[in-house]
Amino acid sequence: QVQLVESGGGLVQAGGSLRLSCAASGMISSINAMGWYRQAPGKQRELVAGLTSDGSTNYADSVKGRFTIARDNADTVSLQMNSLKPEDTAVYYCRFTVYWGKGTLVTVSS
Repeated sequence: QVQLVESGGGLVQAGGSLRLSCAASGMISSINAMGWYRQAPGKQRELVAGLTSDGSTNYADSVKGRFTIARDNADTVSLQMNSLKPEDTAVYYCRFTVYWGKGTLVTVSS
């Protein structure tokens, strides 16, 4: 059973930064491809950033140039979020294949 645990969420003022981490455990050898998603109140869950098995990355247009996804080690992937905006407020989830974490709340105040 794979478990994903997100951490690093919190309250930050607009323009600030947060770094989210996703730690994986269970029946995996390493995270090869993973995505960060977010869901704001009343909105659908959306892909924020993706990391593929060959190391390439992709980002939602709304976060390009501000967010960076990276593999920290074999079982941890991070999301560095800079220049945060109130519209970035959401619960952030990491996903590995069919597995999802429970999410971490990011609140950006104006």
